[in-house]
Amino acid sequence: MGVPTLVTGGAGFLGSHLCDRLLDRGHEILCVDNYFTGRRKNIAHLVSNVSFETMRHDITSPLHVEVKQIYNLACPASPIHYQFDPVQTTKTCVVGSTNMLGLAKRLKVPILQASTSEVYGDPVVHPQRESYWGNVNPIGPRACYDEGKRCAETLFFDYRRQYGLDTKVVRIFNTYGPRMRPDDGRVVSNFILQALRGDPITIFGDGLQTRSFCYVDDLVDALILTMDQPPEFSGPINLGNPTEFTMLELAERIVRVTGSRSRIIHAPLPTDDPRQRRPDIALARKRLGWEPKISLDDGLRETVRYFKSLMT
Repeated sequence: MGVPTLVTGGAGFLGSHLCDRLLDRGHEILCVDNYFTGRRKNIAHLVSNVSFETMRHDITSPLHVEVKQIYNLACPASPIHYQFDPVQTTKTCVVGSTNMLGLAKRLKVPILQASTSEVYGDPVVHPQRESYWGNVNPIGPRACYDEGKRCAETLFFDYRRQYGLDTKVVRIFNTYGPRMRPDDGRVVSNFILQALRGDPITIFGDGLQTRSFCYVDDLVDALILTMDQPPEFSGPINLGNPTEFTMLELAERIVRVTGSRSRIIHAPLPTDDPRQRRPDIALARKRLGWEPKISLDDGLRETVRYFKSLMT
Protein backbone atom coordinates (compact mmCIF):
# COMPACT_ATOMS: atom_id res chain seq x y z
CA MET A 1 0.00 0.00 0.00
CA GLY A 2 1.27 3.44 -0.92
CA VAL A 3 0.75 6.67 1.01
CA PRO A 4 -2.96 6.83 1.84
CA THR A 5 -5.48 9.59 2.37
CA LEU A 6 -6.59 9.73 6.01
CA VAL A 7 -10.30 9.95 6.78
CA THR A 8 -11.01 10.37 10.49
CA GLY A 9 -14.53 9.35 11.39
CA GLY A 10 -14.33 7.17 8.30
CA ALA A 11 -16.82 4.57 9.55
CA GLY A 12 -19.50 7.18 10.15
CA PHE A 13 -22.37 8.24 7.93
CA LEU A 14 -20.48 10.89 5.95
CA GLY A 15 -17.05 9.35 6.37
CA SER A 16 -17.98 5.99 4.89
CA HIS A 17 -19.49 7.61 1.80
CA LEU A 18 -16.35 9.73 1.44
CA CYS A 19 -14.19 6.60 1.65
CA ASP A 20 -16.28 5.01 -1.12
CA ARG A 21 -15.86 8.00 -3.40
CA LEU A 22 -12.14 8.46 -2.78
CA LEU A 23 -11.50 4.79 -3.50
CA ASP A 24 -13.42 5.19 -6.76
CA ARG A 25 -11.06 8.07 -7.58
CA GLY A 26 -8.00 5.86 -7.07
CA HIS A 27 -7.01 6.87 -3.56
CA GLU A 28 -5.66 4.49 -0.98
CA ILE A 29 -7.52 5.08 2.29
CA LEU A 30 -6.67 4.91 5.96
CA CYS A 31 -9.99 4.98 7.80
CA VAL A 32 -9.66 5.95 11.48
CA ASP A 33 -12.63 5.70 13.84
CA ASN A 34 -13.26 5.02 17.53
CA TYR A 35 -16.71 3.57 16.70
CA PHE A 36 -18.61 5.75 19.13
CA THR A 37 -21.09 6.68 16.40
CA GLY A 38 -19.34 5.09 13.41
CA ARG A 39 -20.25 1.51 12.58
CA ARG A 40 -18.25 -1.32 11.10
CA LYS A 41 -21.18 -2.29 8.88
CA ASN A 42 -20.79 1.06 7.06
CA ILE A 43 -17.36 -0.01 5.81
CA ALA A 44 -17.80 -3.82 5.77
CA HIS A 45 -17.99 -3.78 1.97
CA LEU A 46 -14.56 -2.10 1.82
CA VAL A 47 -12.55 -4.34 4.13
CA SER A 48 -11.51 -6.72 1.35
CA ASN A 49 -10.29 -3.83 -0.84
CA VAL A 50 -6.48 -3.84 -0.87
CA SER A 51 -6.52 -0.03 -1.10
CA PHE A 52 -8.47 0.29 2.16
CA GLU A 53 -7.13 0.03 5.69
CA THR A 54 -8.94 0.68 8.97
CA MET A 55 -7.63 1.60 12.41
CA ARG A 56 -9.53 1.88 15.68
CA HIS A 57 -8.31 5.09 17.29
CA ASP A 58 -9.64 8.14 19.13
CA ILE A 59 -8.14 11.34 17.73
CA THR A 60 -8.00 12.90 21.20
CA SER A 61 -4.81 10.78 21.41
CA PRO A 62 -1.95 11.56 19.00
CA LEU A 63 -1.79 9.54 15.79
CA HIS A 64 1.54 8.58 14.22
CA VAL A 65 1.00 7.61 10.59
CA GLU A 66 2.22 8.65 7.13
CA VAL A 67 -0.53 10.07 4.89
CA LYS A 68 -0.79 12.44 1.94
CA GLN A 69 -3.90 14.42 2.98
CA ILE A 70 -6.36 14.47 5.88
CA TYR A 71 -10.14 14.74 5.99
CA ASN A 72 -11.02 15.40 9.63
CA LEU A 73 -14.62 14.22 10.06
CA ALA A 74 -14.28 12.68 13.53
CA CYS A 75 -16.96 13.96 15.91
CA PRO A 76 -20.49 12.90 16.85
CA ALA A 77 -22.83 15.17 14.91
CA SER A 78 -26.33 14.54 16.26
CA PRO A 79 -27.54 16.21 19.49
CA ILE A 80 -28.36 12.88 21.15
CA HIS A 81 -24.83 11.62 20.62
CA TYR A 82 -22.79 14.77 21.18
CA GLN A 83 -24.72 15.61 24.36
CA PHE A 84 -24.23 12.08 25.75
CA ASP A 85 -20.66 12.98 26.75
CA PRO A 86 -20.32 16.73 26.19
CA VAL A 87 -16.82 16.94 27.67
CA GLN A 88 -15.58 14.29 25.26
CA THR A 89 -17.32 16.09 22.37
CA THR A 90 -15.46 19.30 23.17
CA LYS A 91 -12.20 17.36 23.48
CA THR A 92 -12.78 15.72 20.09
CA CYS A 93 -13.31 19.12 18.49
CA VAL A 94 -10.42 20.89 20.21
CA VAL A 95 -7.82 18.31 21.27
CA GLY A 96 -8.62 16.06 18.30
CA SER A 97 -8.27 18.93 15.84
CA THR A 98 -4.98 19.97 17.47
CA ASN A 99 -3.66 16.43 17.05
CA MET A 100 -4.70 16.24 13.41
CA LEU A 101 -3.27 19.68 12.67
CA GLY A 102 -0.03 18.63 14.32
CA LEU A 103 0.08 15.56 12.10
CA ALA A 104 -0.58 17.67 8.99
CA LYS A 105 2.12 20.14 10.08
CA ARG A 106 4.70 17.38 10.58
CA LEU A 107 3.91 15.78 7.22
CA LYS A 108 3.34 19.09 5.36
CA VAL A 109 0.05 17.81 3.90
CA PRO A 110 -3.33 19.50 3.33
CA ILE A 111 -6.05 19.02 5.93
CA LEU A 112 -9.81 19.62 5.65
CA GLN A 113 -11.99 20.28 8.68
CA ALA A 114 -15.63 19.18 8.61
CA SER A 115 -17.17 22.09 10.47
CA THR A 116 -20.89 22.70 10.72
CA SER A 117 -23.72 25.14 10.19
CA GLU A 118 -24.11 25.00 13.97
CA VAL A 119 -21.34 27.60 14.19
CA TYR A 120 -24.06 30.07 13.17
CA GLY A 121 -26.19 29.11 16.18
CA ASP A 122 -29.76 30.45 16.07
CA PRO A 123 -29.05 32.90 13.25
CA VAL A 124 -30.31 36.46 13.03
CA VAL A 125 -29.03 36.66 9.42
CA HIS A 126 -30.85 34.64 6.78
CA PRO A 127 -29.69 32.88 4.68
CA GLN A 128 -26.37 32.33 6.40
CA ARG A 129 -23.27 33.41 4.52
CA GLU A 130 -19.69 32.70 5.52
CA SER A 131 -19.10 36.28 6.69
CA TYR A 132 -21.74 35.91 9.43
CA TRP A 133 -20.19 35.35 12.89
CA GLY A 134 -23.19 33.57 14.38
CA ASN A 135 -25.46 33.73 17.42
CA VAL A 136 -24.39 30.88 19.69
CA ASN A 137 -25.21 30.23 23.35
CA PRO A 138 -21.76 29.40 24.78
CA ILE A 139 -23.09 27.75 27.96
CA GLY A 140 -26.13 25.84 26.66
CA PRO A 141 -26.50 22.07 26.21
CA ARG A 142 -25.51 22.29 22.53
CA ALA A 143 -22.38 24.38 23.19
CA CYS A 144 -20.06 21.36 23.44
CA TYR A 145 -20.62 20.87 19.70
CA ASP A 146 -21.36 24.43 18.54
CA GLU A 147 -18.50 26.08 20.40
CA GLY A 148 -16.26 23.05 19.97
CA LYS A 149 -16.54 23.38 16.21
CA ARG A 150 -16.05 27.14 16.39
CA CYS A 151 -12.84 26.63 18.37
CA ALA A 152 -11.69 24.00 15.86
CA GLU A 153 -12.12 26.57 13.09
CA THR A 154 -10.00 29.00 15.12
CA LEU A 155 -7.26 26.39 15.41
CA PHE A 156 -7.32 25.68 11.69
CA PHE A 157 -6.94 29.34 10.78
CA ASP A 158 -4.25 29.92 13.42
CA TYR A 159 -2.23 26.94 12.17
CA ARG A 160 -2.59 28.39 8.69
CA ARG A 161 -1.40 31.85 9.73
CA GLN A 162 1.32 30.70 12.12
CA TYR A 163 2.74 27.70 10.24
CA GLY A 164 1.64 28.22 6.63
CA LEU A 165 -0.37 24.99 6.72
CA ASP A 166 -2.70 24.17 3.81
CA THR A 167 -6.01 24.10 5.71
CA LYS A 168 -9.57 24.07 4.42
CA VAL A 169 -12.75 24.53 6.47
CA VAL A 170 -16.19 23.50 5.24
CA ARG A 171 -19.41 24.30 7.07
CA ILE A 172 -21.78 21.41 6.48
CA PHE A 173 -25.53 21.98 6.63
CA ASN A 174 -28.10 19.22 7.24
CA THR A 175 -27.11 16.15 5.24
CA TYR A 176 -29.04 12.91 4.96
CA GLY A 177 -29.00 9.58 3.14
CA PRO A 178 -28.29 5.86 3.54
CA ARG A 179 -26.14 4.82 6.54
CA MET A 180 -27.65 7.39 8.88
CA ARG A 181 -28.01 5.79 12.29
CA PRO A 182 -31.62 4.97 13.20
CA ASP A 183 -30.97 6.20 16.74
CA ASP A 184 -29.27 9.49 15.89
CA GLY A 185 -32.31 11.60 16.71
CA ARG A 186 -32.07 13.68 13.54
CA VAL A 187 -35.24 14.85 11.93
CA VAL A 188 -34.98 12.90 8.65
CA SER A 189 -34.26 9.54 10.29
CA ASN A 190 -36.83 10.16 13.04
CA PHE A 191 -39.61 11.01 10.59
CA ILE A 192 -38.81 8.13 8.23
CA LEU A 193 -38.75 5.52 11.00
CA GLN A 194 -41.96 6.84 12.55
CA ALA A 195 -43.66 6.81 9.14
CA LEU A 196 -42.48 3.28 8.31
CA ARG A 197 -43.71 1.98 11.66
CA GLY A 198 -47.03 3.82 11.37
CA ASP A 199 -46.24 5.75 14.55
CA PRO A 200 -47.21 9.40 14.99
CA ILE A 201 -44.64 11.75 13.46
CA THR A 202 -43.34 14.02 16.21
CA ILE A 203 -42.69 17.63 15.26
CA PHE A 204 -41.05 19.86 17.85
CA GLY A 205 -42.65 23.26 18.25
CA ASP A 206 -45.11 24.55 15.68
CA GLY A 207 -43.32 22.89 12.77
CA LEU A 208 -42.67 26.18 11.00
CA GLN A 209 -38.96 26.17 11.80
CA THR A 210 -36.95 25.54 8.65
CA ARG A 211 -34.00 23.46 7.55
CA SER A 212 -32.25 22.72 4.26
CA PHE A 213 -31.47 19.12 3.37
CA CYS A 214 -28.54 18.01 1.22
CA TYR A 215 -28.26 14.43 -0.04
CA VAL A 216 -25.02 12.73 0.98
CA ASP A 217 -23.75 12.13 -2.59
CA ASP A 218 -23.92 15.85 -3.35
CA LEU A 219 -22.14 16.72 -0.11
CA VAL A 220 -19.30 14.23 -0.71
CA ASP A 221 -18.74 15.76 -4.17
CA ALA A 222 -18.29 19.15 -2.51
CA LEU A 223 -15.85 17.84 0.12
CA ILE A 224 -13.55 16.47 -2.57
CA LEU A 225 -13.84 19.59 -4.72
CA THR A 226 -12.83 21.67 -1.70
CA MET A 227 -9.81 19.51 -0.90
CA ASP A 228 -8.75 19.75 -4.56
CA GLN A 229 -8.58 23.55 -4.37
CA PRO A 230 -5.10 25.13 -4.40
CA PRO A 231 -3.43 25.97 -1.05
CA GLU A 232 -4.39 29.64 -1.17
CA PHE A 233 -8.06 28.71 -0.75
CA SER A 234 -8.94 28.05 2.90
CA GLY A 235 -12.65 28.71 3.23
CA PRO A 236 -14.70 28.69 5.32
CA ILE A 237 -17.20 27.59 2.71
CA ASN A 238 -20.86 26.65 3.17
CA LEU A 239 -21.85 23.24 1.81
CA GLY A 240 -25.53 22.40 1.78
CA ASN A 241 -28.76 22.66 -0.15
CA PRO A 242 -30.16 26.22 -0.35
CA THR A 243 -33.75 25.02 -0.77
CA GLU A 244 -35.59 25.59 2.51
CA PHE A 245 -38.36 23.45 3.99
CA THR A 246 -40.44 23.70 7.16
CA MET A 247 -40.60 20.67 9.41
CA LEU A 248 -44.26 20.30 8.47
CA GLU A 249 -43.35 20.20 4.77
CA LEU A 250 -40.67 17.60 5.43
CA ALA A 251 -43.09 15.42 7.41
CA GLU A 252 -45.70 15.62 4.66
CA ARG A 253 -43.16 14.63 2.00
CA ILE A 254 -41.98 11.65 4.03
CA VAL A 255 -45.56 10.50 4.60
CA ARG A 256 -46.10 10.70 0.84
CA VAL A 257 -42.86 8.89 -0.09
CA THR A 258 -43.44 6.09 2.45
CA GLY A 259 -47.18 5.79 1.79
CA SER A 260 -47.67 5.98 5.55
CA ARG A 261 -50.88 6.77 7.39
CA SER A 262 -49.01 8.31 10.32
CA ARG A 263 -50.53 11.40 11.86
CA ILE A 264 -48.51 14.42 12.96
CA ILE A 265 -48.21 15.37 16.64
CA HIS A 266 -46.36 18.24 18.32
CA ALA A 267 -43.90 18.30 21.24
CA PRO A 268 -42.02 21.14 23.00
CA LEU A 269 -39.09 22.68 21.13
CA PRO A 270 -35.63 21.67 22.48
CA THR A 271 -33.38 24.28 24.09
CA ASP A 272 -31.44 26.47 21.62
CA ASP A 273 -33.01 24.77 18.60
CA PRO A 274 -32.54 27.21 15.65
CA ARG A 275 -35.66 28.62 14.01
CA GLN A 276 -34.12 29.00 10.55
CA ARG A 277 -31.24 27.35 8.80
CA ARG A 278 -30.37 27.81 5.12
CA PRO A 279 -26.96 28.23 3.51
CA ASP A 280 -25.92 30.92 1.11
CA ILE A 281 -23.83 28.82 -1.30
CA ALA A 282 -22.72 31.61 -3.64
CA LEU A 283 -19.09 30.93 -2.76
CA ALA A 284 -19.42 27.19 -3.45
CA ARG A 285 -21.05 27.91 -6.79
CA LYS A 286 -18.33 30.40 -7.76
CA ARG A 287 -15.27 28.65 -6.37
CA LEU A 288 -16.14 24.96 -6.73
CA GLY A 289 -18.65 25.14 -9.57
CA TRP A 290 -20.85 23.10 -7.24
CA GLU A 291 -24.47 23.04 -6.24
CA PRO A 292 -26.69 20.14 -5.14
CA LYS A 293 -28.25 18.11 -7.94
CA ILE A 294 -30.42 15.57 -6.10
CA SER A 295 -33.94 16.67 -5.20
CA LEU A 296 -35.37 16.12 -1.73
CA ASP A 297 -37.95 13.63 -3.00
CA ASP A 298 -35.32 11.58 -4.87
CA GLY A 299 -32.99 11.60 -1.88
CA LEU A 300 -35.78 10.66 0.49
CA ARG A 301 -36.71 7.68 -1.69
CA GLU A 302 -33.14 6.33 -1.44
CA THR A 303 -33.03 6.96 2.29
CA VAL A 304 -36.42 5.30 2.86
CA ARG A 305 -35.22 2.28 0.87
CA TYR A 306 -32.20 2.02 3.19
CA PHE A 307 -34.27 2.22 6.38
CA LYS A 308 -36.72 -0.33 5.02
CA SER A 309 -33.79 -2.72 4.50
CA LEU A 310 -32.87 -2.34 8.19
CA MET A 311 -36.38 -3.33 9.25
CA THR A 312 -36.56 -6.56 7.23
